[in-house]
Amino acid sequence: MAATADETEEITDASEPGPAPGRRRPGRVALAVSVFGELLITVGVLLGLFVVYSLWWTNVIADRKADRQGDRVREHWAQKGDSGPGALDTKDGIGFLHVPAMDNGEVLVEKGTGTDVLNDGVAGYYTEPVKATLPIGGKDGNFTLAAHRDGHGAKFHNIDKLEEGDPIVFETRDDWYVYKVFSILPETSKYNVKVLSRVPEESGRKKPGHYITLTTCTPVYTSRYRYVVWGELVRVEKVDSERTPPKELRD
Repeated sequence: MAATADETEEITDASEPGPAPGRRRPGRVALAVSVFGELLITVGVLLGLFVVYSLWWTNVIADRKADRQGDRVREHWAQKGDSGPGALDTKDGIGFLHVPAMDNGEVLVEKGTGTDVLNDGVAGYYTEPVKATLPIGGKDGNFTLAAHRDGHGAKFHNIDKLEEGDPIVFETRDDWYVYKVFSILPETSKYNVKVLSRVPEESGRKKPGHYITLTTCTPVYTSRYRYVVWGELVRVEKVDSERTPPKELRD
């Protein structure tokens, strides 16, 4: 009678030769080293997966969410008679940041700089420790923004590509605010709130004006210090019916 699969398995096991005479079994130390090595390999694989999740997959998720939210903002702008995010401070977002040198497309700007905001793949304007002055309304002050440099959309990843004279454009429902970079601080303490001041004297400016400040973590893949870029408003353009961008975004 033919053997079943289980029986065959048992027969095969039973027919395997035993240890060769004089051959020593692995000692406890060798066995412990082997197990420890396997654990290190497992930990390495898990760490690799975590890095992939942190630096790639969180970007995918955040970008998708930011795109959906950005679409809702533009839909609000298109509705006739709606005051919309372009005119008011709302939870939907107040506009879009365009920074050609960072090659990051348009970045939705929302209220707040906590992880609950920035993890959604957007830039947030400061409400504390120093409150940002929104450009909407024409008041002197500093429009201060933050975004992640790595993971969760990494919208300011290429902030180090910015140079003096580069444009930074903020788009609202009604206007284009065109700024020019005039000063850069590659590294400062994350507790240095002076860079957010209404008149950011560390940038070299001493008088009130219309400023924009971009902040993010540095060095790359750490949050030890902050990288700061300052810009100054050079003009405001009204949005036309075609939403034609300013020349700085067409070059």
